[in-house]
Amino acid sequence: MKEKRLRFKKGDRELTLLALPAILYIFVFSYLTMFGVIIAFKHYRYDDGILGSAWAGFSNFRFFFISEKAFIVTRNTILYSLWFWVVTTLAALVVAILLNEISRKWGKYYQTIMFLPTFVSWVVVMFLVQMFLNHDFGFLNHMLESSGLDKVRWYLEEQYWPAVLTFAHLWKSIGFSALVFYAGIVAIDPSYYEAARMDGATRFQMAYKITIPTLAPLIIILMIMAIGNMFRGDFGLHFFVPNNSPLLYNSTDIIDTFVYRALSVSGDIPMATAVGLYQSAVGLVLVVAANYTVRKLSSENSLW
Repeated sequence: MKEKRLRFKKGDRELTLLALPAILYIFVFSYLTMFGVIIAFKHYRYDDGILGSAWAGFSNFRFFFISEKAFIVTRNTILYSLWFWVVTTLAALVVAILLNEISRKWGKYYQTIMFLPTFVSWVVVMFLVQMFLNHDFGFLNHMLESSGLDKVRWYLEEQYWPAVLTFAHLWKSIGFSALVFYAGIVAIDPSYYEAARMDGATRFQMAYKITIPTLAPLIIILMIMAIGNMFRGDFGLHFFVPNNSPLLYNSTDIIDTFVYRALSVSGDIPMATAVGLYQSAVGLVLVVAANYTVRKLSSENSLW
């Protein structure tokens, strides 16, 4: 049998050129920098350099695992990642289906409005949240006081923050996620809906029987990617939105913010590198395991 040669068509070359900036970005910042993981196994000193520093073995990993906060931040990182994916996926699916019911003329305006929060910095979101939660001047406390209720010290009581972080994450990410699902819905063959409509199916039945099952491969791919990022939380969300309040750490702290504070206080670069390597290694294992499981159940829906 003759070996198949990889040939690029004209359209392929154009798509490759469009993807080239992203490819270069990933290569420079994700692959060239992989040499730095060696710091995780060394007693790094600036004057000795990376290669000249003495080997430390796995001693740099001990800082995180023997810390009393290790369990709390690991638990928070995993639970928040899973919860955010579930909530965002369900909400984005509903919004994408609703967008598909709107005329294309008005749909593009809704898409633009929903997509704008994606570009808003978490620092800006922090100030927006403070406008609502500030103890003295916040909108919510003003409403509570006007109703004859006591004010809430939002930045001192941790039980409210899972809901606050969920709302902030949903507000910022639902637009992009909805557009991803909306693009998948637009690609569905309209004849499926026409046949269902002729059989007397309602809009809800068409969404439940046609739209969601057709989007299942896309949802599964996003799920595999989310599982791979389960140990890597959103630093901006968990650091800026709670305003880095120490009284909220048990409820808002994740591995990324914990390592950042440890690094900013102690300046221990090998420790931070070790935890980053730990997150990446676990993420790789989770992606491979999730993809293997999906491939066993349905090979068509796996990543590879």
